[in-house]
Amino acid sequence: ILGECASRPAVGVMALLRPLLLDVVPTIQQTAALALGRLANYNDDLAEAVVKGDILPQLVCSLSEQNRFYKKAAAFVLRAVGKHSPQLALAIVQCGALETLVICLEDFDPGVKEAAAWALGYIARHNSELSQAVVDAGAVPLLVLCIQEPEIALKRIAASTLSDISKHSPELAQTVVDAGAIAHLAQMILNPDAKLKRQVLSALSQIAKHSVDLAELVVEAEIFPVVLTCLKDSDEYVRKNGATLIREIAKHTPELSQLIVNAGGVAAIIDCIGSCRGTVRLPGIMMLGYVAAHSENLSMAVIISKGIPPLCACLVEEHEDHIKAAAAWALGQVGRHTPEHARAVAVANVLPTLLSMYMDTRSSEDLQVKTKKALKNILQKCTYLPALEPLLHDAPPNILKHIVGQFSKVLPHDSKARRLFVTTGGLKKVQEIKAEPGSLLQEYINAINNCYPEEILQLCVVCLNFIE
Repeated sequence: ILGECASRPAVGVMALLRPLLLDVVPTIQQTAALALGRLANYNDDLAEAVVKGDILPQLVCSLSEQNRFYKKAAAFVLRAVGKHSPQLALAIVQCGALETLVICLEDFDPGVKEAAAWALGYIARHNSELSQAVVDAGAVPLLVLCIQEPEIALKRIAASTLSDISKHSPELAQTVVDAGAIAHLAQMILNPDAKLKRQVLSALSQIAKHSVDLAELVVEAEIFPVVLTCLKDSDEYVRKNGATLIREIAKHTPELSQLIVNAGGVAAIIDCIGSCRGTVRLPGIMMLGYVAAHSENLSMAVIISKGIPPLCACLVEEHEDHIKAAAAWALGQVGRHTPEHARAVAVANVLPTLLSMYMDTRSSEDLQVKTKKALKNILQKCTYLPALEPLLHDAPPNILKHIVGQFSKVLPHDSKARRLFVTTGGLKKVQEIKAEPGSLLQEYINAINNCYPEEILQLCVVCLNFIE
């Protein structure tokens, strides 16, 4: 039936269904509303036809007067129209539907509450203006009451709608917090229902992401170490949303990151990254990067917890460039602090992989930018020459200058390294580099050459001439 209706002119279908909304038989009214909802849900053209057919005011008017079955069907129509675009959602707001939907949140029937909460969520998710309209209609306190109801389905939808409201701005998130949502959401982290946990973790993430103060309020609800159990959940979306919540808290300050480290959060995230694949890994990868970026000690906590091998594995195993880029960025944050940090990354043999991805023309622009930055961060601190020497043969000039620069810093003070640099062919390779006179790269080469007697340098030149 839906396919047949969709193939007919939309205006004609609406004209046939609209009178049925006023039929004296309640079942016909409900069925007509349900048909409108299914049509509007089908695509945005049919949803727009519902708006242009002047059907919304009639639905809204009847919503507060009819029985629970009609209310659910009418709320479904509003949801189906509002989901497609901000413009269609705004049409719902302009016909006065929000106030009626908010009244439905107080209905005795949990199904009506669920349908109303769902419609409000689909309106709020588009942008901050629509979300503010939902808040101004008085929805938030009632949604917080809904998450306390015994029905799991109602809890899920109410938590999802609170998440949709919170995500747009700190002010909207604060409104949700002021209604007392955090404490009730935090209590449901261990609920056995996976779909509910997904929404609860999402809502807490959307609150925590905006500011230090909001993140601290989420932490004060004693979500640690309870939330770490979600990282081992059988549902991959629960794992992903749990990692996202921890990431949104960790990114703000060293103190919040340290709290997560003390709770065992870094080790739990590392285990999670190692046990899953694809986009589920992404928030965990970023969380490790945020923690490592804050300070030397926090970066060392990632290293000690054996966080580098799974990050390297993500570079090799993943097919999506944005996941590889996140792993490259995180490795750069781990290795950028001191020679000790850089060495921990370098000994994992990840530098050639980063260089290869940077030079690969098939890599996305973002991946190239992230790998270049990671290489620069690590190379500028790395004094572990065995990891640097293989890069001399393949690196382009903009990366080569950082590599040669590190040799120019270490070789003058390390006689054993100077001998090895000759025997492994590193010195000969440096003589092959064609640097611009007066450039920084040429200065580094000169500093390396000054470490060796003239006869050694001449021998390298002779070898090069012989090869040519």
